[in-house]
Amino acid sequence: MSLIYHLVPDGYLQSQPPDRPYTPAGFAREGFIHCTRGEDQLTVVANRYYRSETDTLRILVIDEAAVDPEVKYEAGGDGVLYPHIYGPLNRSAIVQVRSLSRRPDGSFGALA
Repeated sequence: MSLIYHLVPDGYLQSQPPDRPYTPAGFAREGFIHCTRGEDQLTVVANRYYRSETDTLRILVIDEAAVDPEVKYEAGGDGVLYPHIYGPLNRSAIVQVRSLSRRPDGSFGALA
């Protein structure tokens, strides 16, 4: 199983209807779902974009092979290839929801 990850504040995740495909808050504007590959990449992205987030940060663990929409690997601003899901995410591809632990200084550490 090839896993990719998507970060989402818990409050937003809980507000989404569980019987419908998942779409993040910025989907209408961006046209795809930002994901990462590997735990190291996940932590880098969390610290870069979510450090000021006060809500608990959840990780959608996604089986890439089970994703219905197209997944494209595209370079981010840092030159690293990131998986992007080009459509609402079918819930059957989400194999687990985890948390990302915070360090005392507010930065993110290991998966919990």
